Amino acid sequence: MSSELLTERRDTTLVLTVRGAANRNSLSAQACAAGIEAINNAADEPGIHCIVLHGDGAHFCAGADPHALGHDEAGPGGFEAAFDGLIDVMRSSPKPVIAAVEGHAVDAGFVLALACDVVIAADDACFSWTQPQAAAALTLQLPRPLAMQLLWLTEALSARRLHGMGLANEVVPPGEALAEALRWGRKLAGVPADRIAAAKEWFRSRG
Repeated sequence: MSSELLTERRDTTLVLTVRGAANRNSLSAQACAAGIEAINNAADEPGIHCIVLHGDGAHFCAGADPHALGHDEAGPGGFEAAFDGLIDVMRSSPKPVIAAVEGHAVDAGFVLALACDVVIAADDACFSWTQPQAAAALTLQLPRPLAMQLLWLTEALSARRLHGMGLANEVVPPGEALAEALRWGRKLAGVPADRIAAAKEWFRSRG
């Protein structure tokens, strides 16, 4: 069974949950499309100030769902197009997007976390890349020496190492990533929306 994306409103924060227990929350094209729709809708909803993205259960996201890649109704290349669309809408949304990372963030899940504006990671979270043939998205977001290490050795990075490099905002005890992300959502609700949108647009314009 392919993964799905659940949506839940918590005060002024929209929580998006990738759920696919059988495959550690691997992404399907359908889940990506649901994310695009939810984030676009949130952009036009004045009562939503923040978006939190996390995985159901013990893991964040283990990449692309192999079942979805083989049976995707969108056809060949459907997942890649849907995933690229999701990343683009996350970056272009005027609302801040926060990743709450527990467990594994692998391949597309790693890219998904890094595409968020804020990353909250559990202390035992790990980030890894196993597909050298599809590395463009990763190399755009990481320093070249680190990207090369990941592509060549496929070693996992700890949450604390990402934090030390400025790629994660906070490291929290296991099981606390979502709660901390929601606290960030409450803090960001007090920041003027135009300031948040302007900062996101400035970074987006820099490529």
